[in-house]
Amino acid sequence: MKMENMLQPRAFRMTSQRRTILEELRNCRWHPTADEVYERVRRKLPRISLGTVYRNLEVLALQGTIRKLDISGRQKRFDADPRMHCHVRCLECGAMDDLPLGDSTLSRAIGEIDASYEIREVRLEFLGLCPKCKAPERACRDRDTRRGHSGGVGRPDT
Repeated sequence: MKMENMLQPRAFRMTSQRRTILEELRNCRWHPTADEVYERVRRKLPRISLGTVYRNLEVLALQGTIRKLDISGRQKRFDADPRMHCHVRCLECGAMDDLPLGDSTLSRAIGEIDASYEIREVRLEFLGLCPKCKAPERACRDRDTRRGHSGGVGRPDT
């Protein structure tokens, strides 16, 4: 292979496996990990390997067809919506949702950045508690369970 060909961007074919992976990702109502995508795809393609799913998700992200969400200290998640948008993540359970901020809000924020920067990507993530985790009875019970207690400190199980 000539050196010039190696340096040119590759055009990736939309294989049947890649199409199925993309369809399953688009059918998710959350931002799944590669393992979660694999479990869904395996129902349709029982012989597909986890490595194949990982590689194809990476290719789709490189192409800009999907977004790879690198969250420090956590498994990578994937987003079927490649457009610029924000996310909100639960600090307790790790749930992640799209945050409906208008494009004009993000564009205005980018416009405020020093003109010497060339912005190529935006990653804006809000952190908080999801509706399930912010419920008082759920939050107390889950925190006690993570500490090794079942029913609270000094209380018998009910």
